[in-house]
Amino acid sequence: MCSVVGIYKNQNAAKKVFYSLFAMQHRGQEAAGISSNENGKIHTIKDRGLVTEIFREEHFQNVLKGDMAIGHTRYSTAGDDSILDAQPVFAKYGLGEISIVHNGNLTNKEEVRNELIKKGAIFQTNMDTENIIHLIAKNQAPTLQERIVDAVKKIEGAFSLIILSRTKMFAIRDRFGFRPLSIGKIKTGGYIIASETCAFELVGAEYIRDVAPGEMVIFENGEMKSIKLFDATPKKCIFEYIYFARPDSDVFGKNVYETRVEMGRALARELPVDADMVVPVPDSGVASALGYSKESGIPFELGIMRNHYVGRTFIEPTQEIRDLKVKMKLSPIKHKIAGKKLVVIDDSIVRGTTSKRIVRMLKEAGAAEVHMRIASPASTGACYYGVDTPDSNELIASRMSVEEICEYIEADSLAYISIEGMVEAIKDKKEDYCFACFDGEYPIEVKK
Repeated sequence: MCSVVGIYKNQNAAKKVFYSLFAMQHRGQEAAGISSNENGKIHTIKDRGLVTEIFREEHFQNVLKGDMAIGHTRYSTAGDDSILDAQPVFAKYGLGEISIVHNGNLTNKEEVRNELIKKGAIFQTNMDTENIIHLIAKNQAPTLQERIVDAVKKIEGAFSLIILSRTKMFAIRDRFGFRPLSIGKIKTGGYIIASETCAFELVGAEYIRDVAPGEMVIFENGEMKSIKLFDATPKKCIFEYIYFARPDSDVFGKNVYETRVEMGRALARELPVDADMVVPVPDSGVASALGYSKESGIPFELGIMRNHYVGRTFIEPTQEIRDLKVKMKLSPIKHKIAGKKLVVIDDSIVRGTTSKRIVRMLKEAGAAEVHMRIASPASTGACYYGVDTPDSNELIASRMSVEEICEYIEADSLAYISIEGMVEAIKDKKEDYCFACFDGEYPIEVKK
């Protein structure tokens, strides 16, 4: 996950980055940071916490000035729980100053890092992003653009990058296009580059296009130009549609909300249930539940309420925090569900603990039956491209059958949408998406 954003050639750029990060806070809640460029001098502020907790008005008036800025919200998949591992990553080097934000995971991180250490590099963090800084700094090419090109050809894995220099901004996407990155034109001048298009509305920008897989877009002298770095082999992350992205965003050229509704429709066709009402697990299950209701004709009801002052549980770093937040976050509407047969729609089951608590909560509230239907296939494999499931043993579907999971979560029945049903829902070519967490077919070997 994580979110990245860049504002190029617009007054109060850092403030617009702040608004954009706020719009994408769902992608990471552990830390956030902004680097701005004022007359060739880069200033950075970053800290642990939410965007609104870190930045104050005096930061924008006194420090984060200028018409170029980049920002990041952190969801840790690499690195430690340290302010040093927050982004942007800033450095001074032979050609001046540079700051980088990165969404994704580098699969050859250790191999590249060990080689850099042998050549004298001194690392301050455990982040794979720092590898890129060192690759650029140690390169002897005369221009930053040449150094960036050489650097990204040495790294492998998932990377959507935005790089801020003294005079330019670069946006780069790996050849697979695992993680999203979109470009917008700001009505008051300049450009925005962001992980999701939901960031565009708050800054008054109109979507132009996505950064293509394998492309580097260069913003210089008020203009935008493009260079093809790699032959594209699209393997876009299907979990963007399932869970990560905000429903009002367009990701990989498709609206997330409409795609989730279609997933729900496909789920109803594949896995019908005799039930009195369709109940979503809020918030990421709502659109699929609406689709299930429309296709099946079973009434949709908000049988579970969510406390919106509690963050997303899947992206919390420890199981203890996730368990506590489930209790704090969700509560049933008892008079709605008492005595009713429920088909409960969730976006996914990862570890199973959340689903178990939800089923138990609904039955304690009086539900006669609870049938779980999942709008994604069973997650059986770890992700190495930016999702925090480093060990497949954490995934309940990798060690239990559907029947065993159903018994564990105490549901009356459980079923997942098929990969074929999901492909039907997204209305796109299966080969253009990464389903590795479901089918074990990894596009890139992980080098450890």
